[in-house]
Amino acid sequence: MNLRSLISTPESIVAAFVLLATLWGTSFVAIEAGLHYFPPLLFAGVRYAIAGAVVLGLAAVMSGRTVPRGRDEWLGVAVAGAFVIAAYHGLLYVAELHITGAVAAVVVSLAPVLTATFAALLLPNERLGPFEIGGFALGILGVIVIADPMEAGLGSAALFGVGLAFAGAVAFSLGAVLLRPLRTDLPIAALQGWAMVSGAGMLFVGAAVLGESPAAIVWNATSVASLSYLTLLSGVVAFLIYFALLDEVGPAQLHLVGYAEPVVAAVGSWVLLGSLIDAEAMVGFVAILAGFLVLERHEIAAYVGVEDALRAR
Repeated sequence: MNLRSLISTPESIVAAFVLLATLWGTSFVAIEAGLHYFPPLLFAGVRYAIAGAVVLGLAAVMSGRTVPRGRDEWLGVAVAGAFVIAAYHGLLYVAELHITGAVAAVVVSLAPVLTATFAALLLPNERLGPFEIGGFALGILGVIVIADPMEAGLGSAALFGVGLAFAGAVAFSLGAVLLRPLRTDLPIAALQGWAMVSGAGMLFVGAAVLGESPAAIVWNATSVASLSYLTLLSGVVAFLIYFALLDEVGPAQLHLVGYAEPVVAAVGSWVLLGSLIDAEAMVGFVAILAGFLVLERHEIAAYVGVEDALRAR
């Protein structure tokens, strides 16, 4: 069955949006739980090796073409694998050794702000004006509030974790922008499947360099449940929903899912792990959201039908 045929009405779009935010928001909690039993880079590598194989199989069924052709398609796979899968998730998983999944989700919610900023800097049809600079500044201010370097101390583990999560968001955003000129008619599910597999290979190399050993993995009900959830639900199922929503609403509106994820992650951390997100993280999240709204004001206005009035101001 074609998933896009199920996501076509306003009600189904809202339901898919909520489900996607739930799956991706709770993934931060599942990572936090699983890191008690997996070395971080091996954890991420195993997740995406399995998810990539499944997504490639589904891509073959849904689209019929899974093998990239030509320099641009293979380069796109390399960029997505290196930045969006390996660098982002490697940094995120290590970050969650030092901060909670809920705080990591708030920091990562800066990714849409960074994506818009990188697009304005690197793509010829984008521009970086006062509003764009202001939106970026708001986002960075939010991360600074979350890190709270004066209170935590410049050498604190929490500050280090926030820095790693921020670096992961930078890698994800830069990869997303670098991919734009490389988009071809390669089905996006095939691109994502290859990116997952190649990114998993890079994560395994990183794990070997850092001395992570498969012998350190503890297999029990919690570790299997965490890996299964991340691989099949927040990996395969969530990406299929993402592809379908991307076709229906476009990237600017879909970026808003990133701002529902921290809410889901905070609730999940409280219910499952007993962790509460602090006031500084909430203030930082509001600043990051404000930065995104400034940066994407025209796209959001167009979506709600007030673009002409906004441009007249």
